[in-house]
Amino acid sequence: MKNFIWIGIIVLAVAALMFWGSGSESIKPPFEIGVINPKDHIKGAASSSVVIMEYSDFQCPACRAYYLVVREVMAEFGSQVALVYRHFPLINIHPNAELAARAAEAAGQQGKFWEMHDLLFEKQNEWSGVANIAPLFESYATLLDISVEQFKTDFVSNDVKALVRAEREHSIKSRLQGTPTFFINGKQIQNPASVLEFKDIVRKALTGEPF
Repeated sequence: MKNFIWIGIIVLAVAALMFWGSGSESIKPPFEIGVINPKDHIKGAASSSVVIMEYSDFQCPACRAYYLVVREVMAEFGSQVALVYRHFPLINIHPNAELAARAAEAAGQQGKFWEMHDLLFEKQNEWSGVANIAPLFESYATLLDISVEQFKTDFVSNDVKALVRAEREHSIKSRLQGTPTFFINGKQIQNPASVLEFKDIVRKALTGEPF
């Protein structure tokens, strides 16, 4: 009987390791602050020496406000800097945030990550309080003119779930305090109070000045 108990404990331990290993450990190399990962989505000049890294939550109202700020920053500096978006869904207060992150990644499988990123922020008030959200996200896939069937498959795929989970776990392990959180070349910046302030920080980074 004791042998069966020990076998049961070992099986449970292995299962637990497999469960936890399916998250951030499945992403190789693991995510690091300030270091572009092959899994990252990059907007702008991918080879730029200035990397803006944003940790964000699609359901977060403050993130939506900064989406508009970052859009203006990229309109001016997009050919000179690299923008990296990483998922940090605050699932305890934003029940649809992780699903929205998966929607963006599913669209990204068809080359439309940034388009879905923009749509999710622009339509945040439309989807953030919806209980059965999948059909609404599928309608967004239609708007983006991508395969809805492929989107539906990717939305529930293990790869997409694992990627979103890995980025969230990385954010937690990095002790990020909330969203949005911005880093420039690995250095965390205080969230700028205005578009002009954000642009000034980026301008300093480009010219090598302290920021």
